[in-house]
Amino acid sequence: MKKIDIEKGSKRADARFRITVEETGPYLVYGQPPLAQQFIMPDAEGESWYFQQGAHFPTDDEPTALCRCGASKNKPYCDGAHVHAAWDPRLTADDAPLLDNVELTEGETLSMTDNPKYCVFARFCDAKGQVWNLVGQPENDEARELAIREASMCPSGRLMAWDNETGTPYEFRFEPSLGLIEDVAIGTSSGLWVRGGIPVSRESGETYEIRNRVVLCRCGASHNKPYCDGTHASIRFNDRLEGTPEGETLPEKVY
Repeated sequence: MKKIDIEKGSKRADARFRITVEETGPYLVYGQPPLAQQFIMPDAEGESWYFQQGAHFPTDDEPTALCRCGASKNKPYCDGAHVHAAWDPRLTADDAPLLDNVELTEGETLSMTDNPKYCVFARFCDAKGQVWNLVGQPENDEARELAIREASMCPSGRLMAWDNETGTPYEFRFEPSLGLIEDVAIGTSSGLWVRGGIPVSRESGETYEIRNRVVLCRCGASHNKPYCDGTHASIRFNDRLEGTPEGETLPEKVY
C-alpha cells in the first residue's frame, strides 16, 4: 500500500474525518465536519483581505453527499444531477506533492513557495503591493508580516510563507471543517474549502496528499479535478445559496 503523504506544516485530522471522491459522482463526507459559507471580504481599498462565515449547512448524514458537478438544484448537496449533466468527472490531478516543482521567492528572513497550478483566484496575494514584492523587502517588519498573512490566507495552499531560519511554514491552525467559498466581488461561487488535514481519497482508496488547506472543485469545470483551478470565475458559477457574511472571521495569527 502506498504511503500517504502529509504536507509539511500540516497534520492529519482525526480518523473519523474523511472525504471520498466518487469517480463519476459527488464528494462523500464522513465525520460530520462543520460546513458553512465563507465569503471573501475586502479591505478599504477593495482588495481581498479576510474570510467571513455565512450560512451553516448540516452534515448529519453519514456520509453527506456534496455536489461536485455544479448542476444540483439542491446545492451544496448532491441530487443526482451528475448522471445527466454535461460535465467531465475525470480526476485528472496527479499525485505529486504540492511542494514539488514550486516557484521560490526568497527574502532575507522569509521565503515563499508558489505552485500556480493550485490558484483558485481568491486574490489575497494582490493586497498592499502583491505578496511576491513584500517577501523581498529587506529589514521591513511590516512587509514581512503582510507577506506571511497574505500567503497564509491563500485557501488552496498555492502560496506558503516559510521562516528561513527554522525552515518551517506559517499556517493558520484550522479545525477539521469545510467552507463553501463565495466571491461577491466578482459575482461567483468558488470551490469547497477543506481545512484541518481532512484526507481526500478516490473510490479506489488512493489518498491524495493531506494538507492543512485545499480547495476542491464544485462547479464541475476544473481541469485539475478534484482540485479547483479557478475556472469557476470564467464560467461565472453561482451556487445561488442564501446567506450573508455575518459570522466569525479567520484567526488573526498564523503559527
